[in-house]
Amino acid sequence: MKTILCYGDSNTWGYNPATGDRFNRDKRWPGVIRNDLGEGYHIIEEGLNGRTTVWDDPLHGGYKNGKNYLIPCLSTHKPLNLVILFLGTNDLKMRFSLSAFEISQGLRVLTDIILKSESGINGRPPQLLLIAPPPVKTIPPISRFSEEFSESEIKSQKLGEYYQQVAEEYGCEFFNAAHIVTSSSLDGIHLDEKEHIKLGHKLAEFVRNLNL
Repeated sequence: MKTILCYGDSNTWGYNPATGDRFNRDKRWPGVIRNDLGEGYHIIEEGLNGRTTVWDDPLHGGYKNGKNYLIPCLSTHKPLNLVILFLGTNDLKMRFSLSAFEISQGLRVLTDIILKSESGINGRPPQLLLIAPPPVKTIPPISRFSEEFSESEIKSQKLGEYYQQVAEEYGCEFFNAAHIVTSSSLDGIHLDEKEHIKLGHKLAEFVRNLNL
């Protein structure tokens, strides 16, 4: 049995931009991966709305900090064959005042933790796949996210380049979601159902080609 941990934010949790509810488990991209790969794979969904890479959120508390839960999460679910890390969108919020490069350095911290962990097979580190999130679109003024993510569109377009640099530095896998999916025009941030399904199919294909 190959065990894959999907560690991310609301776009891993399955936030529906039209309703704010959660997409069905078979429509979320981790669920699509599970269905595509079939028997022999165990997919663990660890998505949390508002999760950042390494930053405490002053409005929502430290539990949104992806670093704080990462080590307990790895230890809870080990042995892991693969960790899929899909974070960075929430780091774009105005209150963090981060550049795209600084966001990638938050991802670098998490990458270092995972690849120095003993959460893989026989106490080795698991394989790691870094996903660069799709860029934020222009957010409609009526969206509750419009002020929170103002000025994030241009910064978000730079994440793919910086994330790839981190992946090359550590010798881990990289996937730029911007080449496959786009954020919903409803709120400019989240994936709609068809994009979840599209991303899940492509990631399942990617995972099949890894030597897990």
